[in-house]
Amino acid sequence: QVQLVESGGGLVQPGGSLRLSCAASGFTFRTSTMNWYRQAPGKEREWLAVIDRTGTITNYADSVKGRFAISRDNAKNTVYLQMSSLKVEDTAVYYCKFTRSGSDFWGQGTQVTVSS
Repeated sequence: QVQLVESGGGLVQPGGSLRLSCAASGFTFRTSTMNWYRQAPGKEREWLAVIDRTGTITNYADSVKGRFAISRDNAKNTVYLQMSSLKVEDTAVYYCKFTRSGSDFWGQGTQVTVSS
């Protein structure tokens, strides 16, 4: 059974940094493209970043490009999102996502709050 567990969220001041983790199980992680999304209160879920199975190819939403970095450790079945220069508008629940045969699998999310 596919399981994705996000962690690493918390309260951080504007300009600060956080690293989120998403631990995966129940599928062949090393052959899977992985994505990060977020959802702020009252807003639609927003795609943030994608990484290919080897970690060689990444892509980012304009809203986070240059501030966030996605990476992965296939030995640990974990994908990361390093977030820097955080802004108040980055406050949201952050999710990782895996897609297989047209079906999306999501974790439970981790809350990130950026506030002074």
